[in-house]
Amino acid sequence: MSKDKKAGGLAGVSAGETAICTVGKEGAGLTYRGYDIYDLAEHARFEEVAYLLHYGKLPTQAEYADYIERLKGLRDLPDALKAALETIPGDSHPMDVLRSGCSLLGNFEPEDDHQPQVRVADRLLAAFPSMLLYWWRFHQDGVRIDTVTDDDSVAGHFLHLLHGKAPSDFHRRVLDVSLILYAEHEFNASTFTARVIAATLSDFHSAITGAIGALRGPLHGGANEAAMELIERFDSAAAADEGVRAMLAAKEKIMGFGHRVYTTSDPRNKVIKAFAKQLADERGDTVIYPVSEAIEKVMWDEKKLFPNADFYSASAYHFMGIPTPLFTPIFVCSRTTGWSAHVMEQRANNRLIRPGADYVGPGLQSWTPMAARD
Repeated sequence: MSKDKKAGGLAGVSAGETAICTVGKEGAGLTYRGYDIYDLAEHARFEEVAYLLHYGKLPTQAEYADYIERLKGLRDLPDALKAALETIPGDSHPMDVLRSGCSLLGNFEPEDDHQPQVRVADRLLAAFPSMLLYWWRFHQDGVRIDTVTDDDSVAGHFLHLLHGKAPSDFHRRVLDVSLILYAEHEFNASTFTARVIAATLSDFHSAITGAIGALRGPLHGGANEAAMELIERFDSAAAADEGVRAMLAAKEKIMGFGHRVYTTSDPRNKVIKAFAKQLADERGDTVIYPVSEAIEKVMWDEKKLFPNADFYSASAYHFMGIPTPLFTPIFVCSRTTGWSAHVMEQRANNRLIRPGADYVGPGLQSWTPMAARD
């Protein structure tokens, strides 16, 4: 391995094979089990994508209808889990809540060796919005919400629990597409974490809990929160232009731009940016979207860095009334499908993941008795 690769966080190093996703591959772009992300974003519902990732194929009409009902029936939480969520401080980071909630669910509903693992995957997909928003509404509004709704989609269920009413069809569709865009992305940090844990023959909940921990970091999933915080600093496009240039001059990091795999653009950005513009028009926004575009222009002009999926997701979520601390947890509600697919793929042909390391410490040293040490 070259010195550059040693310093690059394993960039460009293949860590295994997968039949789940392509990312930035020549002639393929971003695909889930062979389906192009643009086709899925335009034509699919998120639950179809979840089925594709969990079961390896798109569902038939009958399978889809059955799957929707199955997920709806898996939304409720054990009373013991609800009680535990109430004890988590209201000022905790919501990602910590999901990490703890996943781990706790693994105690209340441990994976059964005789139960198909895909049922655990479906349970987590259905339960994550319920966990998150039960805790959020309890601490923000002082209410114990019913975590069961009649919404036929994860997106609708999420927005319903958050706002206490069914969302508009447009808002449901925007969040639905966002979930599709975030569902899977090959061997990223959180997915690789899940596979490493699964490779030890640990349980499903441990693998997903570890993945949530990896996603929590701002260099991975937390970028959309940082992007929104940046956007909200400025009250005009002109102020954003001046401010971001000053940040670049001070060598401050601008979150939401560039990608470790994509080199010229993030294919997901095109889709979510268009929805962000429609939402801005719906809201009559004259600040957030223009500021976002101004930041995008400066970053390209000065650094040739393009917005990734996180940047315009931030303003899209904001326009739908989603609080900034919940941005990255939405990522969890989506990416649990990809994580689960990878856990199942790892288990199907398992080998312990144990890379080597290049030692750069001191050479062999002689033992020094305590009395003789300086």
